[in-house]
Amino acid sequence: MQVGFIGTGLMGEPMAHRLMAAEIPLTVYNRTLDKTQALQQAGAAIAPSPTALIASVDCIVLMLADAPAIEQVLLSDPSILSGKTVLQMGTIAPQESQAIAEQVQQAGGSYLEAPVLGSIPQAKDGSLIVMVGSSPELFQTYAPLLQHLGPDPIYVGEVGMAAALKLAMNQLIGSLTTAFALSLGLVQRYGVEVDTFMNVVRQSALYAPTFDKKLDRMVGRTFEQPNFPTRHLLKDMTLAIAAAEAVGQDPAALQGVQQILHRAMAQNLADLDYSALFQVINPPQT
Repeated sequence: MQVGFIGTGLMGEPMAHRLMAAEIPLTVYNRTLDKTQALQQAGAAIAPSPTALIASVDCIVLMLADAPAIEQVLLSDPSILSGKTVLQMGTIAPQESQAIAEQVQQAGGSYLEAPVLGSIPQAKDGSLIVMVGSSPELFQTYAPLLQHLGPDPIYVGEVGMAAALKLAMNQLIGSLTTAFALSLGLVQRYGVEVDTFMNVVRQSALYAPTFDKKLDRMVGRTFEQPNFPTRHLLKDMTLAIAAAEAVGQDPAALQGVQQILHRAMAQNLADLDYSALFQVINPPQT
C-alpha cells in the first residue's frame, strides 16, 4: 500500500516517522516545506502539492488543523479521490466529518475518521489512543496501519461517532485543566504548600493524572515548547460547544472555559502550552 501523509506539524511529523519506521512507503505534503525536511532525510518522498500526493498513493492520512484546511487540500478536485481511501485523524466536528465523508464517497473514494488521544511523546512511541469511525469492513482493513500509531485502535461506530468521542475527551482537557489551575492558584494564594495540596488531591477521588503532568508548568509558569498549544484547545472547545448545542445540551460550563482561552489568546499565549490558562486565572501578583 502506498500511503500519503498531509500535515506534518507538531503531531503529524512524529506520526509520519512512526509509519516510516514500520517500512511503509510514505509520500508527504505540508504547506510549510521546512516541516518536511526531517522526513525527507529519513527517506520520505515529498509531494509538490496535495493533488500530486493524492494521485500517487492509495491511502491519504490527514493530520490537519480543522475542517476548512481539509476541504482546501482534499476537495478542490474531488474527482481525483476515486478509488482512494481518506484516513482523517485531526479533530473536527462530527457534522464536519460526515460532510467530508459524503463528498469523498460521492467521488468514489472511501473514508475513515480516526482522531487520536495523546500528545507528542505518545505520537513518537506509538502509544496514541486511536478512535475510529467507519464501516466495520474499513476498520478491519486499516486497523493494521493504525496499530503503528496506537497499539489497540478502538472501533467506535459509524462516521461522526469517533469525532464526537474525541470532542468529549478534549473538552475534559479544557475543563479539568481550568479547574485544576483555579484550585492550585487558590491554595497558593492562601499560603497552603503545593505539596500538601497535591498529597490530598492524589489521595482523593478527584485526582486526574493530567494534574501532575501540568503541575510543574503551572508552578513555574513555564509554558514554552508546547505539546498542545492554547490556540488548538480553543478550537476544540469551540467545536465541543457547537456539538453540544446541536444535540440540545447546555454548554454553559464549556463557555466559561472558552472565555478564559479567548483571554489567553489576547495575552499572546496562543502558541504556548495550554496550561498557560493558569496565567489568565492567576495573574502574577506584584
